[in-house]
Amino acid sequence: MASDRMQEPPDPLLHLQRSLQVSLSDDLLPDVGPAQPPSIAKEVIEISFPLLASPVKLSVDPSPGCGGVTWPAGEVLSQYIIRRGSLRNKTVVELGSGTGLVGLVAGLLEANVCITDQQQLLDLMLVNVALNNLSHNVTALELNWGEPLPLDLPAQPDLILAADCVYFEPAFPLLVQTLSYLCTSSTTEVLFCYKKRRKADRRFFALLKKKFSWIEVTDDPDREVYSKQAISLLRLVKKS
Repeated sequence: MASDRMQEPPDPLLHLQRSLQVSLSDDLLPDVGPAQPPSIAKEVIEISFPLLASPVKLSVDPSPGCGGVTWPAGEVLSQYIIRRGSLRNKTVVELGSGTGLVGLVAGLLEANVCITDQQQLLDLMLVNVALNNLSHNVTALELNWGEPLPLDLPAQPDLILAADCVYFEPAFPLLVQTLSYLCTSSTTEVLFCYKKRRKADRRFFALLKKKFSWIEVTDDPDREVYSKQAISLLRLVKKS
């Protein structure tokens, strides 16, 4: 079964515009209730982060569903890994990449990255890799949660990234299973960023608890800002 994150209406987009300057203190606005992705034609936007030399260029397209646009947890996770600095010589896998924002940021930080999502988002991810001139160190693969991992996926990544993946409830056990498949080494770090939206999220963490423990990341200076928007950044540790 595929890990479809497109079944429920998402929160309103916080940053969808042609030229976008990310400032967590200014742009993490309160939600005003659920809404459908905007009915707009596919376009290219730019997302700038204060510590990143160049903006990330993204082709966004709501027609494949929620994954074709950007979401706040992805920006929070992107900003966090930028603050940590270079990822040179690190192998990174992003789950539920959508537009590929977080993985592309990791690529700009010189990691070797594999961004993954379902087949309907693969073309969009490939376009965004090309837009950012990252074909030399960022690849895009189809990955359906719960299914065997693609052979081209790194066997022992140094870092696994996931943002805004707690969405479609039937996919919860599949996501946990895929996280478990990927964490084959005790040295693999997992950074997991999500926005609490409803009580069903508790079911995901009940499933996650069977295979992982976690702690909240506390060394992020923006934490107080995004926590007010019910966004949490966690570090997962697989249970032995």
